[in-house]
Amino acid sequence: MQRQVGAWLSRPCAARCRAFSLVELLVVLFVIVLMTSLATLNVGDGGQQQVLESQVRELRNVAEFALEEAQMAGRDMGLVLAVDARGGQTQYLYDWRERRAEGWRSPALAREVLAPRTLPVEVELVLLLDDIPTADLLAAPLAEDAAPQVVFYASGEVAPGALEWRARDTAEVLWRLEWDLLGRMTMLPRGEVDDAYPSR
Repeated sequence: MQRQVGAWLSRPCAARCRAFSLVELLVVLFVIVLMTSLATLNVGDGGQQQVLESQVRELRNVAEFALEEAQMAGRDMGLVLAVDARGGQTQYLYDWRERRAEGWRSPALAREVLAPRTLPVEVELVLLLDDIPTADLLAAPLAEDAAPQVVFYASGEVAPGALEWRARDTAEVLWRLEWDLLGRMTMLPRGEVDDAYPSR
């Protein structure tokens, strides 16, 4: 018995070691590629969600700033929502206006804060006033005197409403930003109240 074991151990590795077959290597490689693809897709979805959340949060912060600016300056501020269909790709955007003696105009102050923003092409904006979807978004390019759909009055009031970020291909609500008469903003992921998610 010892001679048999010794003889087996004395054989070269090629004779006693079993190598992987080509099929086994291909299966392992396929599994690795599949797992990497799934991880990349998950990271990509998470990245898009973070970008959208950042955009919603930015609009909320700027809207709160615009309401404060309206009260301090005694001049109404407005949010203009538009659709840009030029170039064969439809994109949604928003811009800001302030009411002057000659009418609505681009803000004279805080232009960097109140600058226009464009949304990703995969997303569409839906404006709801009194919970009724409204389709009166303006066409880009916006005129200097474009009248806003949402007005932040110098009195500190805003017509209650909401903005929804929806997936263009499925119309699924990704984010909802709603506000009340006093301009208090609430961010809702997927348009639903989530106790685990801080609204501020």
